Amino acid sequence: MAAEQKETLGFQAEVKQLLRLMIHSLYSNKEIFLRELISNASDAADKLRFESLSDSALMENDADLKVHVSFDKLARTITITDNGIGMTRDEIISHLGTIAKSGTKEFFEKLSGDQAKDAHLIGQFGVGFYASFIVAKKVTVTSRRAGMTKDHGVRWESTGDGEYTVENIEKATRGTEIVLHVRDEEHEFLDEWRLRNIITKYSDHLMIPVTMRGGEKGETIETVNKATALWASPKADLKDEDYQAFYKHISHDWENPLLWSHNRVEGKQEYISLLYIPSHAPFDLYNREHPRGLKLYVKRVFIMDDADQFLPLYLRFVRGVLDSSDLPLNISREILQGNKLVDSMKSAMTKRVLSLLESLSTEDKEKYQIFWKNFGQVLKEGPGEDFGNKEQIAKLLRFSTTHNDSETQEISLDDYISRMKPEQEKIYFLTAENFEAAKNSPHLEIFRKKNIEVLLLSERVDEWLAAHLTTYLGKSLESITQGSLDLGKLEDEAEKQQYEKLEKDFESMTKQIKDILGERVKEVRLTSRLTTSPACIVADKADLGGHMQRILKSAGHAVPESKPIFEINPEHKLIHKLRDESDDARFKELTNILFDQAILSESGQLPNANDFVVRLNKFLLELI
Repeated sequence: MAAEQKETLGFQAEVKQLLRLMIHSLYSNKEIFLRELISNASDAADKLRFESLSDSALMENDADLKVHVSFDKLARTITITDNGIGMTRDEIISHLGTIAKSGTKEFFEKLSGDQAKDAHLIGQFGVGFYASFIVAKKVTVTSRRAGMTKDHGVRWESTGDGEYTVENIEKATRGTEIVLHVRDEEHEFLDEWRLRNIITKYSDHLMIPVTMRGGEKGETIETVNKATALWASPKADLKDEDYQAFYKHISHDWENPLLWSHNRVEGKQEYISLLYIPSHAPFDLYNREHPRGLKLYVKRVFIMDDADQFLPLYLRFVRGVLDSSDLPLNISREILQGNKLVDSMKSAMTKRVLSLLESLSTEDKEKYQIFWKNFGQVLKEGPGEDFGNKEQIAKLLRFSTTHNDSETQEISLDDYISRMKPEQEKIYFLTAENFEAAKNSPHLEIFRKKNIEVLLLSERVDEWLAAHLTTYLGKSLESITQGSLDLGKLEDEAEKQQYEKLEKDFESMTKQIKDILGERVKEVRLTSRLTTSPACIVADKADLGGHMQRILKSAGHAVPESKPIFEINPEHKLIHKLRDESDDARFKELTNILFDQAILSESGQLPNANDFVVRLNKFLLELI
């Protein structure tokens, strides 16, 4: 290959920002640089194994895959070498000059400028190769892709100052070598035992051997880690620290997982699964399109990252490994679709994760609250996506309710049912823009008076949840902001008779209000849900609620036209005042003010806010 001219290129803007964070970082756990680089080398070996299944020549008569770590105290360098898949010139520019990673935008938006706080974010993002600059003042990378000739080698070098150089070189062996030129203040890492301890701490259960020179004069090559597939080891042989270190390897997370499940299935199917629940949400959790899923192996051979066919979308936060003995080695994403073996494994692992969470919710409520705070909104997608497990998912949901008026979502549906009145037949809920709007909604007035608990739903996903979770343990869930209020046996006969009498008494007034509001409302009627407010609006049973309409409109969706029902409180003084008003013009103005107030109390928007202000000011002036 003709040598290309040495180029000096600039990093992508996000990389420059990340490098500044690395170089000036106050991040205390600096040793993770070695974990990240060995993890990348392990991935390169996995990719070579997989590609060599269809092209054995890629192994170049060297099938003994390994990672070697060395250091030179005099030269102040640490070198990590692998004989994995390697990189071409274009790949090295793409992989080391840009961050093609979901969550990048969210990561940089969270940077505050406070070094200590920003350093805390490093591990959450999983910075991979760029962790080199935590300890290095210069990094030199040489690489050649498997299957290419020696003159296709490439050298990449940077001091992390915003630019890097790249040039073609000759490289006899495939794979990648990374040389870290260690900063003076990081001399602790130029020590054999320090490096060995880091390797055993973070990389003990990688399948690939990680070697260093040993012996008195460094005359032997020793494998430092156990180099066995952790998931294939008997659970009795593993400590919590082993599981935690392996999780950090596959997830590039900085924190320990919240919990995990390690299972071996034998019989009609044979596979091993090691599933982790993280302790915090990733930046891109709410991006349903981002790559997700498990690391898939077949008989210990790596097949693919992000195999998303084995868990439903609402469990996309689960990390882990699946190793099957039944799937073919040449499996592809296309073949995984609709495969009966895959469907069976997906069903079993979904139930396993849900059972794991159910056990956590009963055995360690405090830990479960950590889970719920991070992943609750995603789990709420479940009832709409997984009909077969709807009841089990519902059991895991947590809510704010009028029981304690706390914004903390900690009350389960089972808790709610345990406090239901003997004659209560339904589970009542309310959806709103935010928690304060929900807690202070006028629709709650009769429920607070009768001490009937109501679920307060204030997250965007709650409308989706309410549309799909319509029953639980035989009890229907009912919105208190849609349709006619039916308290069933909670409403006594005297109340019903009184309401029917008032309906007749106010019949002409409700007709007059309907004539004034015209096409703005579907109906005007008396309410039985208010005790202290003069009026409210509700949606018809068959229509979308106001909150759902606003969500759809904000997302750019066309919303079918629907009109609210205007309910007035016949016991309220303002309604009595309106009823006694003989001036038709004044009656009309008061009616419009009451209707606009009812819309505003539901966090709705007025078509013409200025009209409302003019009317209100007019009446205020009369009071002065």
